Amino acid sequence: MTNDDHGICTTQEAAGLLGMSVSSVQKLVETGELAAWKTGGGHRRIRRSAVLAYRGHSEAGAPAPAAAPRSELLIVEDDEMVRALYTARIGHWNLPLDVTLSASGYDGLIEVCVRPPDILLLDIVMHGIDGYEILEAVLARPALRHVHIAIVTGMCHADLAARGGVPPGVALFGKPVPLDRLHGYLTACCMHKQRAAA
Repeated sequence: MTNDDHGICTTQEAAGLLGMSVSSVQKLVETGELAAWKTGGGHRRIRRSAVLAYRGHSEAGAPAPAAAPRSELLIVEDDEMVRALYTARIGHWNLPLDVTLSASGYDGLIEVCVRPPDILLLDIVMHGIDGYEILEAVLARPALRHVHIAIVTGMCHADLAARGGVPPGVALFGKPVPLDRLHGYLTACCMHKQRAAA
């Protein structure tokens, strides 16, 4: 039996009914515009009647809140298992992110030039064009100054230093990927874009 059978919605179901993002529904809950409560496991639940009432109010002419601006995340990683890990975990964080995966440095460099991301997550050691070459290309272009860059690598500090070290303003994460720290970093990047758009 689903939540809907009891007249209760998850935030995702409420977002579908309202035609907005999950983060926008969460904001409505936090500001008290949509009454909700948390289960013992910490998940928000909202009465379907409250969601429909809010939708009717919005459709009657009250302006609906604008959806939170989404950030574009480009991940350049040639290890298929690591890409699968990113996809699985980031997808569960409910961040306002649109994720693009590049399986090689060459593809990543093209993607950066064609559709500059807000956040760039780079592996360093890759065949052909490696992460440092992409990093140098991004840092050399003033038009890409807004891009948040993070390196994820298994290289030791001495090897990184031999390649020129980690430039100022670039985050560094070791492998295996520290998911809690990565979650915090991506959250901060998304919040930065939201503040800039406010």
